[in-house]
Amino acid sequence: MTEAAPEAVTAITPAPRLRVQSMKEYHPPLGNRDLLRLDFNENTLACSPRVREVLGRISAGDLTRYPEREPVETIVAAHLGLAAPQVALTNGVDEAIHVLFETFLEAGDELLLPVPTYTMYEVYASATDAHLVPVLAADDLQFPIERLIAAITPRTKIIAIANPNSPSGSVASRAQLLQIAHRAPHAVLLVDEAYFHFHGETVIDLVRALPNLVVARTFSKAYGLAGLRLGLLAGPVELMRWVRRVLSPYSVNSLALACLPPALEDSSYIDWYVSEVLRARHDFEAALDAAKLRRWPSCANFILVDIGPQHAEFVRLMRAAGVLVRDRSSDPGCDGRVRITIGTREQMQQAVLALNEAIAALKLGGEAQ
Repeated sequence: MTEAAPEAVTAITPAPRLRVQSMKEYHPPLGNRDLLRLDFNENTLACSPRVREVLGRISAGDLTRYPEREPVETIVAAHLGLAAPQVALTNGVDEAIHVLFETFLEAGDELLLPVPTYTMYEVYASATDAHLVPVLAADDLQFPIERLIAAITPRTKIIAIANPNSPSGSVASRAQLLQIAHRAPHAVLLVDEAYFHFHGETVIDLVRALPNLVVARTFSKAYGLAGLRLGLLAGPVELMRWVRRVLSPYSVNSLALACLPPALEDSSYIDWYVSEVLRARHDFEAALDAAKLRRWPSCANFILVDIGPQHAEFVRLMRAAGVLVRDRSSDPGCDGRVRITIGTREQMQQAVLALNEAIAALKLGGEAQ
């Protein structure tokens, strides 16, 4: 007995939510990155040798168990001088931002966002029914404290501040962040300290005192664990209780959890790498100044440079010379500007050679610009 042919199904594609249809898309320019990676602000060298040792000891049987993040959260909290309930590990800082927005933003709420800044704030905000309120920095790209304070309303629910900021490298002072927290007690103040190690200043200690402060960190930059996807949120216990309700219990994988404690323990490696980057940044700033290219002061492991109308060709020439850099011209107020990650001093010597060749080819710098 033969089975009857199934009835034809009408070719209608199920539609996603309207909010998803209107979301801002983000397509990172990844692929073919086996060059000098000065485009994504990663650690450009390696993670701690202790992390490699741990990876080598992980067995096939270890991978059959679901990950347990709580024991490692306790270790991380102690490292930060916080209590375990104040810290939640996440699948990169992107998940931290996504979960925080999903926890607190609803229809009618406002997200205050100084711009230009990290693109994913806008992407994840667009997945909610909240309203994005951009606060544009002046041409010097310094933190727009007066404009931000003026933009706070009763509908402000989250204020997201990358500190140091990308792509500018500018910072908000501790006093400014305290001022914002007190001016908007009804809103969550998110301070994203992804580049903390290169700046050396933090407000993470204030989560014990400020009921509306949440701090984000990543282990993708100084620690060199971008491939493992590790971030965290730290905040008051009452706020973190709601965040954990939204956060997936298994989003941080076992390999990442195994590698984080030795990465934290190896402070000598982090101190060396950060010191190397800061010295390299000083030397590269001197090279940019000698070339008479406009740059913005940076407290992070990157520098924003004004290339002008030939920004796309500059990026292409740098790639041809084996150096990847990031065109930020599409960011608000950043037309013609390119962000260059700072690696080790040896790596940046290669970058200077490529930079000077591109400058000569495009006749950039000084009066030519």
